[in-house]
Amino acid sequence: MRCSEKRSRSWRWWLRLTGLCLCTCSLLSACAGHGTPPAETSRQTVSVQPSAAALPSWNDGAARIAILRFIAGVTREGSSTYVPPSERIAVFDNDGTLWSEQPMPFQLSFMIEKLKAVAPQHPEWKNTPAYQALLANDTAGIAKNRKAFLQMVAVANSGMTTDEYDAEIHSWLAGAKHPSLGRPYTQLVYQPQLELLDLLRASGFQIWIVSGGTAEFMRVWAMDAYGIPPDHVVGTQEKLSYQVRDGKPVLIRQPGFDFNDDGPGKPVGIFRAIGRRPILAFGNSDGDREMLEYTAAGSGARLALLVHHDDAQREFAYDRQSSLARLDKAWDEALARGWIVVSMKQDWKTIFPAAKAGATQ
Repeated sequence: MRCSEKRSRSWRWWLRLTGLCLCTCSLLSACAGHGTPPAETSRQTVSVQPSAAALPSWNDGAARIAILRFIAGVTREGSSTYVPPSERIAVFDNDGTLWSEQPMPFQLSFMIEKLKAVAPQHPEWKNTPAYQALLANDTAGIAKNRKAFLQMVAVANSGMTTDEYDAEIHSWLAGAKHPSLGRPYTQLVYQPQLELLDLLRASGFQIWIVSGGTAEFMRVWAMDAYGIPPDHVVGTQEKLSYQVRDGKPVLIRQPGFDFNDDGPGKPVGIFRAIGRRPILAFGNSDGDREMLEYTAAGSGARLALLVHHDDAQREFAYDRQSSLARLDKAWDEALARGWIVVSMKQDWKTIFPAAKAGATQ
């Protein structure tokens, strides 16, 4: 691999975060009108065949049929495609697969808010081109000064204990709303995917999030959002250090990353955390391509799926030309290998759960 390609891949996660289309508005979702599903740790070991009423928010097209047939085949004892519960592992990307990711990934929105909050403590930032571009919503200026901008973001989101950071994430989630959809971020998960998670859970699957976002960020809300406990979240690993503060042992956030869980890093993260090759993988962009390849390459029944964001009226439309979460090479590979491409416009009857009382539509 050429050095330039290595550098490109090493920056891919941050490029997805910046998307070269930053704005000061936030975007985040954690859970919506879904309740709290059963914890992933209380796995069923019985075979549960999908009913005709399964996945009610999915249109009865090729994608829904393929999913139901797959689940029926791997859970029917005596079937040639039967898979024991211990090997029924499903992995899902998070941003753009389980919830929205526009106009920027949710974690970056939060991290930018942190940057603005701590900026008074860093007067040296005031006259830097990167900070001035951020305040002016100058996306071209941010892109031009990307390295300095990312350094500021890293500093702003480090130095506190993990418990303090968790509390700040919870606080941000409690009051933030999407700038154009007008709903709390906690109501922007995908209803069809919540139904799929429930069906897989009832069918004895172990469900994992495998995302380019950081595990430390996602673990705060994954249980409330999806019923997926913290130990089933695989993500980019931020640097941490052990210290004793005021006589109490704590973990302190440090600038930088120990592991990048995006692109080719996803199969590595899966192997390290799970130790088994999944039999189902669901993504939405080129950053998920290697995860789907790794899953589909195993023996026996396999299912690889991609969400295609083609519904600008109900959500957002983007794919091959997007600077954020581009779906290009993975789409071509899906067509060549028979992976399932789920059209938001054609396959999903609804996108988000019903709005809670008092929420703006």
